[in-house]
Amino acid sequence: MIEILSFCLLCLFIIYCYNLILFIKFAKYKPSKSTYSVPVSIIICAKNEETNLKLNLRHILQQEYKDFEVIVVNDQSIDGSKYYLESLKNKFDNLVVCNLDEKINTREGKKFALTIGVKLAKHENLLLIDADCKPNSKKWVEEIVNCFKNNNVILGYGSYEKTKTMLNSFIRYDTYLIAKQYFSFCLFGYPYMGVGRNLAYTKNVFFENKGFANHMHIASGDDDLFIQEVAVNNSVGIVVNENTHTISQSHEKWRNWIYQKRRHLTTSKFYDLKFKILLTIYPLSQLFFWLSLFVLFFMSLEYFLMLLLLKLLISYTINYSSMKKLNVSDLYLLHPMYEILYLFIQVIFVLLNLISQPQKWKHDK
Repeated sequence: MIEILSFCLLCLFIIYCYNLILFIKFAKYKPSKSTYSVPVSIIICAKNEETNLKLNLRHILQQEYKDFEVIVVNDQSIDGSKYYLESLKNKFDNLVVCNLDEKINTREGKKFALTIGVKLAKHENLLLIDADCKPNSKKWVEEIVNCFKNNNVILGYGSYEKTKTMLNSFIRYDTYLIAKQYFSFCLFGYPYMGVGRNLAYTKNVFFENKGFANHMHIASGDDDLFIQEVAVNNSVGIVVNENTHTISQSHEKWRNWIYQKRRHLTTSKFYDLKFKILLTIYPLSQLFFWLSLFVLFFMSLEYFLMLLLLKLLISYTINYSSMKKLNVSDLYLLHPMYEILYLFIQVIFVLLNLISQPQKWKHDK
């Protein structure tokens, strides 16, 4: 029993270190208030997104900001996107549409389309959002642009609309965990990713890095591999105010979400070594803690309860403020259960990817 107890304590110690050194930075984070206004180009890459464009594009075009353009790169769509976008151009002077013809880009992913959008942008400051997203408020542009005062790369939060399904709760918990992690790493001085559905940087940052040249052959990576590259020589900030969130509809079927998560894992092998280590130690510590705690349950109920209490104490303390910031407070009470389920599902994804990796590119939610 001594060996199991010692191992469980070691895992708990690592968990405490991550929370009290790293994740507490986001829990305590309070954004500074500032007023800063510069012209901005909003870029949307859309492939067969007619339905989502009809739902969300007007929310972007009608932002309460004095100087912005919206560039939609219609990436070889075969639905009615082209005709819908043309109809909107007559109503919104700030809408720019670029239709990419078939066979121009043979690579999967949106890096080529995004590069075209950056080149078309007439403003230095760029704001990225996906076609299946809408801003949480009409102040979205204004409040994100404020962050350009002290930064030239800005990481935002892409949330999901709340529904009553178990899958939706789990997706929102997964999204929260990822955001808490990359926000905390950024505040600690180690930015390693953002999300393409709510990300901002300058044209200068993009072109100094030669865009996505170093990983153009990889379908994904425009919001993590790119950030790791440009974070070295640039100032990276975060925006977490509720007005700066974007909202998407989550997957309705487990298999679609599972495929997406498995594909995301394939990009992590291209991460810098330090991020591979830091991002692996914590979930492994959590996994081994719960496994060893389960064994302790049958060996010593006293130690089991003591260690469980210590784990829940740090978890509930750190996550309260973080969950409130990212609008997932409804998951707070049961979040330890989501954590356990999440860890074991991640293990399954890794094992499945060792057998075969997802090949076909699908647009994310």
